[in-house]
Amino acid sequence: MALAIAAAAPFLVVSVAAAPKVGVAAPDFTLTTLDKRKVRLSELRGKVVIVNYWATWCAPCKAEMPMMHRYFQANQARGLEMFGVTTQDSVPAYQLEKLASVLSYPLAARISGGYGAIGNAVPSTYIIDRKGVVRVAKAGAFTDAEFRKTVDPLLAEAP
Repeated sequence: MALAIAAAAPFLVVSVAAAPKVGVAAPDFTLTTLDKRKVRLSELRGKVVIVNYWATWCAPCKAEMPMMHRYFQANQARGLEMFGVTTQDSVPAYQLEKLASVLSYPLAARISGGYGAIGNAVPSTYIIDRKGVVRVAKAGAFTDAEFRKTVDPLLAEAP
């Protein structure tokens, strides 16, 4: 059996997306929001995109969500897109519907493209500029001031 697997190994094709890296073009992603909308990063060119990877059991995640909610409400019209993506070991998607109904930005249970918790830390946040370049890949929670200082200049850039 092991010999058969080893013999087949040269023919196996494994596709693993590269993790997003600061300063280079963001790998495309596809996510499906809890309301079943499919979103691809490539369709969001010209917008500042934030992907916040979080978990239901994570206290720092819960602490930063209200701040992100308010920031998104105030800045969505300036070309901001934000998505909260739950970890795979979190609760089933249907249990997040109540939270999703009160947040200003959409939640998703899955994302492709190499995005995920940075060093297994939650929250983890990726911030992608209007040109599609990863500007921030941060493990850990943002403070309100730090978030504004990071995202405001990106929103001020021309689309």
